[in-house]
Amino acid sequence: MARKVFIAATGQDCGKTTTSLSLLHLARKKYRRVGFIKPVGPKPTRHEDFWIDKDAALVARVFDLEDNIRLMSPVVVQPGDTRKVLDGVITRAQLEVQLLEACRELDKCCDFLIIEGAGHSGVGSVLGLSNARVAKLLDAPVLMVSGGGIGHVIDDVSMNLALYKMEGANVRIVMPNKLIAEKRAQTLGYMTKAFAGQDFIVHGGFNYSPILAGPTLLHIAKLFDQPLRATHDQAMHIIKHIQLAAASTEKVVEYLKDSTLLLVNSSRDELLVMLASLYHIHEYREKLSGVLISGVNPIARLTQQVLDDSELPFIRTAQLTSTVFQTVTRDVSKITADDQEKINLVKELAEQDLDFDLIDSMLD
Repeated sequence: MARKVFIAATGQDCGKTTTSLSLLHLARKKYRRVGFIKPVGPKPTRHEDFWIDKDAALVARVFDLEDNIRLMSPVVVQPGDTRKVLDGVITRAQLEVQLLEACRELDKCCDFLIIEGAGHSGVGSVLGLSNARVAKLLDAPVLMVSGGGIGHVIDDVSMNLALYKMEGANVRIVMPNKLIAEKRAQTLGYMTKAFAGQDFIVHGGFNYSPILAGPTLLHIAKLFDQPLRATHDQAMHIIKHIQLAAASTEKVVEYLKDSTLLLVNSSRDELLVMLASLYHIHEYREKLSGVLISGVNPIARLTQQVLDDSELPFIRTAQLTSTVFQTVTRDVSKITADDQEKINLVKELAEQDLDFDLIDSMLD
């Protein structure tokens, strides 16, 4: 029978999948057979002739677990499924059986099994499979990932704990994540004070990393469903800053930061030509990850020719610049199997920041 850990979170974008990748990497140094399951998958993607959750597909590719991929995503939520459950077309008992059977099979062939939840503690309740209930069904100790603040994080953890306690699930570790490096010790100190006397420990996750948080140019192109003019290396380059080219050409160039995606209106011919020229200089190659050109006005013919003849990576969308800026700045970049730089960094940080032996000892 496998040792299990259920990776929960206080909400979206806390770093559940990054934590799962980290623990998979560390567990493989201690256990021979390490497995993964995403019991309830709200993000379906096609794999060969069947559907699985995107996170299960990611883990399967990164850790070469594709032999068990059908078991790794037993309940994949398709559009309309919640109404089917409420209408009785799909029964909650059916879904529960699917989930339990998949976990039972993985339990037989794994020494250590990582179970990743979906969103906050209540996600999946409409299916009768909230995260808290699934953790209890699978008899899996819970590691709850939270944000990296103090006051609101303590509130979030307390609210989520209530449902796990109600379901009888066993929360053993709370892991504040995306911590501000300079405030790490202080934050963990106050979190430990806030939950003194509880049955779980507070164990710090990762510090906030612009590399882990930043999208690639390929991700931005997919976000707008537009072609990307770039080499493979340029496409996979991680963006650390997003800047709007609203000032004069000279000021825009002066204010460029490292690894910047620059949003430029299609009418800014002088700026586009300048950027295409500067990209030949090493200093500006380091600063310019690429250009996202927006706006309904067509790019002038000569400007387009200069861009096409340059090595500057760019994406073109006809959306309004204000809309593009909102879309890009609100987007949360998720790790994909192609993000090798991020995946390698996750493994490196896991060995540096996470005490796997301590985490493992709390699962008894």
